[in-house]
Amino acid sequence: MRTLSLFLTYLRIGALNELQYRANLAIQVVQSGISLFTGLVVLSLVFAQVNELNGWSQPELLAVLGVFTLVGGIIGTFIQPNMERLIGDVRQGTLDFVLTKPDDSQVLVSVREVRVWKLVDVALGLVILAVALVRLQGRLGPVDAAAFVVALLLGASMVYCFWLLLTTAAFWIVRMDEIVELFTGLYASGRWPVTLYPEWLRYGLTFLVPVAFAVTVPAEALTGRLTPELLAGAALFAVVLLLVTRFVWRRGLRRYSGASA
Repeated sequence: MRTLSLFLTYLRIGALNELQYRANLAIQVVQSGISLFTGLVVLSLVFAQVNELNGWSQPELLAVLGVFTLVGGIIGTFIQPNMERLIGDVRQGTLDFVLTKPDDSQVLVSVREVRVWKLVDVALGLVILAVALVRLQGRLGPVDAAAFVVALLLGASMVYCFWLLLTTAAFWIVRMDEIVELFTGLYASGRWPVTLYPEWLRYGLTFLVPVAFAVTVPAEALTGRLTPELLAGAALFAVVLLLVTRFVWRRGLRRYSGASA
C-alpha cells in the first residue's frame, strides 16, 4: 500500500507538471500518428504480397502492433523517464536526495517521473487492439482475456527489470547516455512476432532482451496461441528477473559514492 501511495502521489505531481506544457500533447499526437501510420503501411505492403506470414494472419499481426504500441506507451510513460533520471542522478551525485529518504530507494527511483503525454500511445494501442479483435471475429474468450492481462503485466515487469539492470550499470560505467537509443533499437524488433526471426535471435529477444515476453506473448494470448505452460514459464522468469534485479541494485548502491565524494 505504501508503494501504491507513493506511485499515486508522484503520478499526480507528474501530471500537474506536464499539464503546464499542453503543446506537448499536440506534438505527441503527431509523433504517435506518424509511427502508427508507418506501421500500418508496412503491414499493408506485406499482406499485399502474401496471405499470411509464418502462420500469422493480418488481423493477428495487427494485434501484435497494438500490443507493441500499448507496451511502448507504458514504457514511455512510467519506465523510461525514471531510468533516464536515475542515470543523471548517479552521474551528478544527486541520488543522495533519494537515498536519504526513509522509503525503499529502488521504489523511489522507479516512480518519481511520469510523462503523461505518452499515454497517447497507450490509447492508440488499445484502439488498434479493439480493431484487431473485431477483425478476429470474436475469437477472444474470457480465459484468453485473463491470460492477456497477466501476460501484459508480466511483460511490463520484465521490461522494467531489463531497463533497471542496464541503468544500474551507471554505478560502474558513469557515461550511460546511449542506453535510451540502445533500448529503443532493441524494442523496435517487437513490431513483429519473435517467431519470425532466426532461432538465435529469437532466444536473444526472449531471455536476454524480454521483447518476446513484453509483446509476442500477450499477442499470442489474444490470438489463442498462448499455452498454460508458456504463461507459467513467463511468470517464473519474471520472478527470477525481479530477484536478480534487486540483487544487482543493492550491489550497485555499494559502488555509489555520492556528491560529497
